[in-house]
Amino acid sequence: MPILLWIILATAAMSAVSLVGALVLVLKENVLKSIIKPLVAFSAGSLLGGAFLHLLPEALKESGEINKIFIILLVGFAIFFLLEQFIHWHHCHRAPSEHKHPVTYLILISDGVHNFLDGLAIGAAFIIDVRLGLATTLAIAMHEIPQELGDFGILIHGGWKKMKALLFNFFSGLTAVAGGIIAWLLAGNIEIVYLLPFAAGNFIYIAASDLIPEIKNHDQAGRNILHFLAFVSGIALMYFLLFVEL
Repeated sequence: MPILLWIILATAAMSAVSLVGALVLVLKENVLKSIIKPLVAFSAGSLLGGAFLHLLPEALKESGEINKIFIILLVGFAIFFLLEQFIHWHHCHRAPSEHKHPVTYLILISDGVHNFLDGLAIGAAFIIDVRLGLATTLAIAMHEIPQELGDFGILIHGGWKKMKALLFNFFSGLTAVAGGIIAWLLAGNIEIVYLLPFAAGNFIYIAASDLIPEIKNHDQAGRNILHFLAFVSGIALMYFLLFVEL
């Protein structure tokens, strides 16, 4: 299958993940509270596993310029920190009733930018290797599920009608497709391999700054153990993908 088709299918699937936010309308509040944090822990592990087991090793193998790879990783980390400072990029992973200050359009704008950059990462990964592309897509998807539940809750809590919230959330997800196509178009003009450590910096920042702080120091030991096991399971999934043959 042509690489461009892989990229379009993967990023379109990522856009469709935005529809998972509709579960906010179906699931009871207590059920949402019980599943969101383990999902956040699992996605944190998936992102770190994707960064350290897939993106960075592949970048180092393709480039061989160790210093340059790690400088780009740090640049990616710093840029995502800067973006969070300026566009309120801290995604919410809480149940709808816990949202106190809805910032609906800002959420959609930040999601659009974020999804576009995710699309660039997915496109670059597929151009290097299809298996790397699938691992990158899966790691991002794991993060998108709890994020979309939280963001959809913000839109509803901010007074949006259900269908409008679902539709606009989906539109913000479509920027991933544009990012993937642009990565494919740029492949002949830039060293596409350097998008991998940049994406790894993204993954590490989101996991360390956005996700892990939401799940640590729970007042119940049982929940802390559950979150840790979910976190390790996310890493294990990325490790397992190293042995999947296509």
